Amino acid sequence: MSETVVVYEYASGDSPPGDSASGDERPPLRVHAAPAAPGRTSVRGPRTLCGRDTFAMETAPWRPAEHPDAPWYPPRYADRVCPACDDAAG
Repeated sequence: MSETVVVYEYASGDSPPGDSASGDERPPLRVHAAPAAPGRTSVRGPRTLCGRDTFAMETAPWRPAEHPDAPWYPPRYADRVCPACDDAAG
């Protein structure tokens, strides 16, 4: 498999953590995996492994390649992992 990029899906109308007026980080609604764009290791491709469009998703700072002994997703969001992406990421 090519490089995996982790992306966060937020509820419709929610702004990503950096856009929050209060400065509080909001956890994502769902954590997805996407293949990297061709020729790029840290840029997400257009679709997640489960087939969702990544356009409105935020690229996570978590890089699976930097954590070889950890799962592909950030452990603190294990309860928010997309099951279809998890199956596809193997």
